[in-house]
Amino acid sequence: MAQQKEIVSTINSLIETLKDGEEGFKQAVEAVKDSNLKSLFNEFSQQRAKFATELQSQAGRLGEPKPEESSSAAGTMHRAWINLKSAVTNGDDHAILAECERGEDSAVKEYQEAMEENLVSPLREIVSRQYSEVKMAHDRIRDLRDLTKAS
Repeated sequence: MAQQKEIVSTINSLIETLKDGEEGFKQAVEAVKDSNLKSLFNEFSQQRAKFATELQSQAGRLGEPKPEESSSAAGTMHRAWINLKSAVTNGDDHAILAECERGEDSAVKEYQEAMEENLVSPLREIVSRQYSEVKMAHDRIRDLRDLTKAS
């Protein structure tokens, strides 16, 4: 029973992280000038919403009557997205990419910690797949950030 509560807590923490990312990418869509970045950030925002829904469903299967539905009010992801808002005021695509990467650093770390938990199937496979996609998004944003700096 205690182990199940820990797993549900881990899932809820990931859901908060995903909701933070969903909102942060929505902000980034509004902030960047480049239409390709707008499209990419919109795609990542939708991806995070889908991932959160998947994990909410898993939490429900584990007996959680009310899985997490919102972003966190505090923590690393929250601060990262607040920093994004600051970068947005300049309208600088490189600065916005850098803030998105900072937020993604936190998301990757949250998933790495979740992967260390004793998750059971199919939850382990879902978290592992999501982690891979979050890591790819992080790396893509990092690479784009590096490219915009060179431009």
